[in-house]
Amino acid sequence: MSQKLTPQQLTELARRAKSIRGNIVRMVTEAKSGHPGGSLSAADILTVLYFAEMKVDPANPKDADRDRFVLSKGHAAPVLYATLAEKGYLPKEELLTLRKINSRLQGHPEMKKIPGVDMSTGSLGQGLSAANGMALAGKLDARDYRVYALLGDGELEEGQVWEAAMFAPHYKLDNLTAFVDFNGLQIDGPISEVMSPLPIPEKWQAFGWNVIVIDGHDYNAIYDAVQAAKNVKDKPTMIVAKTIKGKGVCQMENVAEWHGKAPTREECTTFLAELEAMDD
Repeated sequence: MSQKLTPQQLTELARRAKSIRGNIVRMVTEAKSGHPGGSLSAADILTVLYFAEMKVDPANPKDADRDRFVLSKGHAAPVLYATLAEKGYLPKEELLTLRKINSRLQGHPEMKKIPGVDMSTGSLGQGLSAANGMALAGKLDARDYRVYALLGDGELEEGQVWEAAMFAPHYKLDNLTAFVDFNGLQIDGPISEVMSPLPIPEKWQAFGWNVIVIDGHDYNAIYDAVQAAKNVKDKPTMIVAKTIKGKGVCQMENVAEWHGKAPTREECTTFLAELEAMDD
């Protein structure tokens, strides 16, 4: 039976996601570099995880029983930083130091410097392996925390992903839920043309995962899939989230060029006005 969010929860999630998206645009503009497209496409997934699901406490970021999150597509650090700031791990003013010298908010997340970051990532293909280790440790230590990971669809072209894909079902890591941000584009263009990882759901099923396909911008669908994953025993779950690269900014949506391009200050003003006009 599906579990739905209340109207009040949906309104709150939409408000948080709008704030996160706005801060992604601001920080990448200020840095004059970064990865806005894949950050915006993942914003709704992180919003649901951090504000409707995960057991985390900004006042105790190293709690041994906290849920863990691994951003395997580490170049999408702006969405993680903006979410952590929204949650209270960081002052929002610090977001504007993205990629600056001496800032702890570099182009890829650093677990030793930033509260709330559970794994340093950026070299694509490695995050799921780290998440596997966290999930296995939880099993061995008899802890009830859950581990979440987010991979890019272009990242699935990395061989290490598929080693990790074998590992998790072999060790029956049912405390692991991963997402693929399936927006269809990577820095060089459509994933189907660069090095096609398609079909994505069928591949994960063949490796022994429970697979759920959803609209990655539908809060109820994301939440429902996460709840369903918690009821699956003896196998991990992969949620294939169909998303739109650059979601929320029309000029960015479904345009590969915005994978790693910063807006100008004039574009930033326009984009922020568009985001502010979005329905909560």
